Amino acid sequence: METGGGGTGSEEAVGVLEKGEEGEVSVEGGDGVVEGEGGETTEKTALLETSAVDEPRLSSSSEKASSTEETAAAGEQGRPSTSSNTEISSESFDLRPYSLPSVRELFRVLVSFLDPHDRRHPDQMRVMALRIIHVALEVAGPSIARHPALAAIAEDQLCCYLFQLVRSDNMAVLQEALIVASTLLSTCRHVLKLQQELYLSYLVACLHPAVEIPREPGIDPSLYSGIPQSPKLVKPPPSQQGSGRSTPVPVKDRQKLGLEGGARKPDARQAMVENIGVLARMPTFMVDLFVNYDCDEDRADLCEDMIGLLSRNALPDSATWSTTSVPPLCLDALLRFIQYIAERLDQTPETEGYPDPEVLREKRRRKKLIIKGANKFNENPKGGLAYLQEKGIIADAKDPVCVAKFLSGTTRVNKKQLGEFLTKRGNEAILDAFMDQFDFSGKRADEALRMMLGTFRLPGEAPLIERVVVSFSEKYFKSEPEGIADQDSVYVLSYAIIMLNTDQHNPTIKKEARMNEAAFARNLRGVNGGKDFPPEYIHDIFHAISTNEIILPSEHDNKHAFDYAWKELLLKSDSAGPLVLCDTNIYDADMFATTWNAIVSCLFFVFMSATDDTVYARVITGFDECARIATKYGNSEALDEIVYRLGYISTLSSEGGSNTTLNTEVQVGENSVMVSELAVKFGRDVRPQLATLVLFRVVTGSEPVIKKSWKHIIRIWLNLFVNSLIPPFFSTEEDKLSLPPIPLQPPSQVIDRGAKQNETGFFSAFTSYISSYAADDPPEPSDEELESTLCTVDCVNQCHMGDVFANVSSLPSHNLEALVDSLLAQIPEDNGSTVITVKAENIPPSGTNGQKPRQTTAVYDPGLVYILEFCTVLALRDETTIEVLGKRVVEVIQEILRDVPRYHPVLIERATFYLFNLLQASYEFDYVRVPILLHTVSSFPKDTLIKTSGLVLRGLKLCIEKPCPLRNEMMTSPDFWVILQTLATNPDSAEAVFEILETGVINSNPSAIMADNYEASLSLLNEYASMASVGAVAEQQNDRKVKGRKFIAKKLEKPSDNKVVERGVRALEGIYKLTSRIPGLMSQSHLESREAWSAYWLPVFQALTTQCTNPCREIRHLAFSSLQRTLLSPDLTSQEEHDEWTAIFGEVLFPLILRLLKPEVFSSDRDGMSETRVQAASLLSKVFLQYLVMLSEWEGLLGLWVRIIEIMDRLMNSGQGDSLEEAVPENLKNVLLIMASNGYLVPPSKNPEREELWNETWKRIDRFLPGLRADLALDVPEEVVPAARGEQQAVQPQGEEGKVEGAAA
Repeated sequence: METGGGGTGSEEAVGVLEKGEEGEVSVEGGDGVVEGEGGETTEKTALLETSAVDEPRLSSSSEKASSTEETAAAGEQGRPSTSSNTEISSESFDLRPYSLPSVRELFRVLVSFLDPHDRRHPDQMRVMALRIIHVALEVAGPSIARHPALAAIAEDQLCCYLFQLVRSDNMAVLQEALIVASTLLSTCRHVLKLQQELYLSYLVACLHPAVEIPREPGIDPSLYSGIPQSPKLVKPPPSQQGSGRSTPVPVKDRQKLGLEGGARKPDARQAMVENIGVLARMPTFMVDLFVNYDCDEDRADLCEDMIGLLSRNALPDSATWSTTSVPPLCLDALLRFIQYIAERLDQTPETEGYPDPEVLREKRRRKKLIIKGANKFNENPKGGLAYLQEKGIIADAKDPVCVAKFLSGTTRVNKKQLGEFLTKRGNEAILDAFMDQFDFSGKRADEALRMMLGTFRLPGEAPLIERVVVSFSEKYFKSEPEGIADQDSVYVLSYAIIMLNTDQHNPTIKKEARMNEAAFARNLRGVNGGKDFPPEYIHDIFHAISTNEIILPSEHDNKHAFDYAWKELLLKSDSAGPLVLCDTNIYDADMFATTWNAIVSCLFFVFMSATDDTVYARVITGFDECARIATKYGNSEALDEIVYRLGYISTLSSEGGSNTTLNTEVQVGENSVMVSELAVKFGRDVRPQLATLVLFRVVTGSEPVIKKSWKHIIRIWLNLFVNSLIPPFFSTEEDKLSLPPIPLQPPSQVIDRGAKQNETGFFSAFTSYISSYAADDPPEPSDEELESTLCTVDCVNQCHMGDVFANVSSLPSHNLEALVDSLLAQIPEDNGSTVITVKAENIPPSGTNGQKPRQTTAVYDPGLVYILEFCTVLALRDETTIEVLGKRVVEVIQEILRDVPRYHPVLIERATFYLFNLLQASYEFDYVRVPILLHTVSSFPKDTLIKTSGLVLRGLKLCIEKPCPLRNEMMTSPDFWVILQTLATNPDSAEAVFEILETGVINSNPSAIMADNYEASLSLLNEYASMASVGAVAEQQNDRKVKGRKFIAKKLEKPSDNKVVERGVRALEGIYKLTSRIPGLMSQSHLESREAWSAYWLPVFQALTTQCTNPCREIRHLAFSSLQRTLLSPDLTSQEEHDEWTAIFGEVLFPLILRLLKPEVFSSDRDGMSETRVQAASLLSKVFLQYLVMLSEWEGLLGLWVRIIEIMDRLMNSGQGDSLEEAVPENLKNVLLIMASNGYLVPPSKNPEREELWNETWKRIDRFLPGLRADLALDVPEEVVPAARGEQQAVQPQGEEGKVEGAAA
């Protein structure tokens, strides 16, 4: 930097900061030394540096003496005033060359050149002085701050003049003033706390105009609503009277002084922005602002306002009121702020010597409450005090001392409102307590009055003024002022001073009409306890008032206003304390939480409106760093907004979805790609691709922090999934559902590019177009569309979304709640209007020529299936997720199943399966009521139930696979069997239904058969056995082959090779197994024995007899065998009452034989049914003989026996042929012999009691077997027919033990 002659022109000064070259300031290391690039240094610079740091002094005693003299001189004068520069005589100091006093004097003289009100110094001289001071600060700034004598000048005069010069319209002066200000704050800011606040507040006010952000087409304004329209320090609006103070100088005062910036020129604004940029290059600058100001109840939110300023000016429209360089400069500063925080993320937190972050958080909380309470007070003092008491700011709003301490300690209360409140009738105690907050010791009356009236605006009404003066007089007199006789004297003097102040400074009063000192003294004659005030006392008061008005708040509009505000600032400097330099990261979390909204909103707007790739890259980096910070500090709100905005830029998170009806699959060899409207549009624009890449880079690893923005990520997944751009990643994890892939819309056409590579040229293209037009197909994708689609595929692959799903799968259950809630929130309330044809077995294909059939079913939405399946997989992960997430997922699925006609069968099928899985996993939590679920499913329309049978039955089987309370509850539900009965007749689902039967009925151990499901399970097994009648066709074909001797060349097909017959065989086996459960069921039941027998034994017999007439021979034989074993079972005869087991004749055997005699039954299997009739006749005989002994005690024996003979008669005369004509007489002969041997069938001559049985027997037998009586000769004496008796002895069973063996013979 040139300091010699010839370099003082304005052009040279303007160029100091151009492109950051000559005036560039940078910070090196941590010692605060600022280096700058410049030219030759002057001797004065060397003198400053040497004397301030290195020059040895003559003796320590002389140094102490000179310092003592300085301090004494400063004490006599107070802080140096800016309105008049007091000349310090050289005799008072040791002015030896290079000593500290000489350096101080040189520094003071240089600073005095900067006085903007001293017209003796032209601007060129000020520029030169500024340059010299700049060099001095660059070289020895920290040393100046360490020496009280030099620091005092810097704190007072230098800052005072400097901050006035930055308002200059002379660009040379402005440039140099800004350079010096930034260097001063860079090197000495730890002793310039309030000065820095005033300076930065002015820059914020100048550079942050309240201009509405212009709306960009296609951008939702809410996405950049976080950018503040105006800084917080410019509140309340100018129209409000008496704004109060949020900084050392009240807002309205600065406005009237021109400190709010006004209409600064574009070049001036650019220079100010560059100045802020220089300060922002300090890594801890923003942290210092946040800790020292934003976390201080009495200071402005400088950090927040500074970020707001940079965010607003980084927008392109800020160039309209500044220059085109301002937006990139502000964006640089903003990104640098984020970069510094990101760089500190991995640093070890340093806490020693720094304020506790928790304490600062509490201060910020109190600060917000105080601001809000003060605003309420300004509107309604009583309400404001009540709010402050409620929030704990004021201990007791009814205690005058508590209220007075708060009102005197805050600068945020409206001064006019405060004056009205203090003087209001009833608030006298508060006014007195307010006066007690002042210390008037050692002050003249006018000085004490000036102090008091600086805190609130004095009301205009005389009675109110009187209350203030009375209270003031009492308080002031208690301070024992010298020369004052009594309190009344203070009262009169105070009124006189107020009147004098008005008289001297009222612009409506002419100068010649104003009061002079003599008139003022005359008015006060004899009021000091009957005496006059000392003349010197009156003179000093009059002179002070006439030369320096007592300035009331909101009236700072004269030439002494800035002096008054500056003195007020200096008075507060001691209480404000030093500025804490914060080279640590312990405050970054709170600082980021305060500023992220404006930053993210700004980055979004810039990204959406930019056209340069460099800007894209920088903003994307900013988004990434913001996301890293938010993740590190667990700031979910910030991360959610970042994801939301990135999702918006990506264009993939739109709620409406995309049209998939024209999707076209292009195949090249083994590879294929789905060309869709979404893929083409996305692949054409690099901006959405960049945003998507960053979005999933942000999401990966940040899953625990994300809350509300899951919905935007989910929409992206859904849009990509329905367009075949991603698979359902969750199904590739440890699959708990084992489901087939979710069906998607098939492409409208499939194009094999490999087969068409040789077909090029106009003719082939024209032919392709004509053929597609004729078939009503969409045109083939162009090369450009295919290229865009491939770009989309590459971008999606680079996002590595599978990593996100992998991370999600391991999230703690409480973190999954937000994801599941967002998933469920995506379920639409109304069904969509887009018709989608799904390639699945249970969905009919589209019509020919690309024409779709008329839609008769609900619309299929694969995205909805995706959501439900994803939620189910997450909920089923473990017991904790079941407990936390299960209920909400269950409720949503149940809601869908209550409105089945509204949804497509594919969705209903999978949703039902999800619910069964959730039921099985959450049974102990009772989220799913088994009866309600089963009734819901059984209530499906039959066609819907059949279409959804595959997964419905899988779900049922899942729930009954293992013995557990769930299996018992399900299998005892009537709706369970209704579902199985409905689906058993469907060929596609019959096998699955039977597997459930086998699992729960046939092969279950312990058995799941109970009284509630016995009849239903038996009925279903019987139905499966009946279905096996289809096996009769194969049997009869085999018969024909045997007769034609064709079986030699080809192996005969067994009926059981047919799956239906095989299931029938297994069903019959299951029916027979049920008989083992009957005794237990009967013993557990509370039914009477006859009712129990009818409820348990009879259904089994009826089922078996039904299958004894089954056309399929294999089923019929097995049924007959099972029936015989059951009828002859000892369990059946364990009942004592005849009414139970005797029903086997009237309700089992007789109906069976009568059914066998029907022509339609016989014709179903002519070759095999004859044998069955013979078996039936034999079985009837065996069963009768089995129970003969017990029947003999029954009075109904005769009727039963007559009924049996009649049945035999019908069998003999059925016209079947030789087989029955031989079998019936043999069976009947055997029965008659056994009955005769046991004494039941004997002639009346032997036992008259059996006469009726004897007569009725032969009466009926003689009708169809007239020769049988003679053959048996049962009425001939024993000696006549010994041979017959011998035969009888051979077949007669031995007592009760032999009856079973005899009957079997």
